[in-house]
Amino acid sequence: MRRNNKPLPILAAGCAALVLLASACSQRPGGVDLILLNGAEPQALDPAIISGQLEGRLCSALFEGLTRRNASGEIVPGVAERWDLSADGLAYTFHLRRNARWSNGDPVTAHDFAASWRRVLEPATASVYAEILFFIRNAEAYQTGKLADFSQVGIHALDDFTLRVELASPAAYFPDVAAFVTYLPVHLPTIERHGDRWTRPGHMVSNGAYRLRAWKINDRVELEANAHYWNASAVRSRRIDALAVTKATTALNLYLTGQADVLLDKSLIPPLLAGEIQDHPDLHRFTFLATYFYRFNTTRKPFNDARVRRALTAAIDREAIVRRITRGGEPAATAFTPPGIPGYTPPAGTSHDPVLARRLLAEAGYPGGRGFPRASILYNKTELNEQVAVEIQGMWRRELGIEVELHNQEWATYLKSLDNLQYDIARSSWVGDYNDPNTFLDCFVTARGNNRTGWSHPPYDALLAEANRTADPARRMALLQQAETLLVARENPIAPIYHNVGMMLFNKERITGLEGNVLDEHPFQEIGRK
Repeated sequence: MRRNNKPLPILAAGCAALVLLASACSQRPGGVDLILLNGAEPQALDPAIISGQLEGRLCSALFEGLTRRNASGEIVPGVAERWDLSADGLAYTFHLRRNARWSNGDPVTAHDFAASWRRVLEPATASVYAEILFFIRNAEAYQTGKLADFSQVGIHALDDFTLRVELASPAAYFPDVAAFVTYLPVHLPTIERHGDRWTRPGHMVSNGAYRLRAWKINDRVELEANAHYWNASAVRSRRIDALAVTKATTALNLYLTGQADVLLDKSLIPPLLAGEIQDHPDLHRFTFLATYFYRFNTTRKPFNDARVRRALTAAIDREAIVRRITRGGEPAATAFTPPGIPGYTPPAGTSHDPVLARRLLAEAGYPGGRGFPRASILYNKTELNEQVAVEIQGMWRRELGIEVELHNQEWATYLKSLDNLQYDIARSSWVGDYNDPNTFLDCFVTARGNNRTGWSHPPYDALLAEANRTADPARRMALLQQAETLLVARENPIAPIYHNVGMMLFNKERITGLEGNVLDEHPFQEIGRK
């Protein structure tokens, strides 16, 4: 058992009974300083094409941007040792460290950043997150093919160690945005040499605190300290293994038997045990900007009808879901943007109202659910997602008289289904990329890579565009609130369900460098054993 800790119950594999296992039975590979439970098998390790949080953690360990986040979630200098902002708020000049190196010893230059960002914006790259570069002048026009001359985009390497970034409109939080995974630089000569195989062990050249040692599919990603990293002496753990686990009972067993040191993702805590471990000293809770929600594929009937989407949303009893299933103190959600963003009040969205739900469904032509076409809920494989889907399936059956099927996929396949709109209704979650409502609301602008609903609503697009041209903070927030009202109270391409509560498992007497923060960012280089 863990010293000075009350033992936790473990759901043994293949058993319904709770048993206690001693940490003496643990087996760890030699030479590994830290073993993390990171979530599912990574979709990819290319910063330009990933969109998931678990891949982002790995890429942020392998690559470093101009800025980065520390354990508290605060922005600190990364490859850029400092930056200046022009008087009009439209241009940032980043001054790069002269001792920043790639893992092969090459210097990291401003030209590397410019070329990497251009790669993200090239349509051929098919970056679903290219939109996060649209803060930059003419970036959106270039990515959408309206502008062919990249020299007109506001990305300019003035020399090897100076990068000037010109914005489309003032964004005081741009240094926060620059820490995001899509802004990470990649080593273009390696990509030119190896093509799509450049992220394989032995090929990858990276500039972060770690380099890729091995990638064992459906098992683990092995990282080792990058000797050429500019701040290598501050890296706490020399070797880290990030395990790929989707079954929560397996993850909890690995942690409790000492075969893993840190459980990073709340979805890896079995929902049936969530209530039992709330007071355990290894459990660390924190609030962060994240929402669990359902998407509707608005390109398919009957989900192209806002009345159907609102009816399905109004029939969901969110309080019952957080009380009976998640059991982690999560606030039920009717808005997409979580509370807590300074200066912003999310609107009241479509609340639980079965009477309204039945009326809207009847108005759409499906009274009592009669004639409602066959449909399904898609979710990626986790116990939590399945239990939520089963609960919502039952609510729609009871309140609306409709039947939906359940369909699950592995993480990478599920993401492809979302990207290709190959679903009817899909579970999703969104973690904020920076501390501003725009990180949530911009997702649903027409044709955004993260929209993944097919929804297009020009008044919504116009409100977002006006908000982000507006210098007055109060007016900007009011415009964003108007836009979110369209999103969650009238059009409902999504159904918010609850706002996440962060949970990690680690022994604070043994592990240091982990702190809860509003963006759920936990840089690997700061995590280590005491």
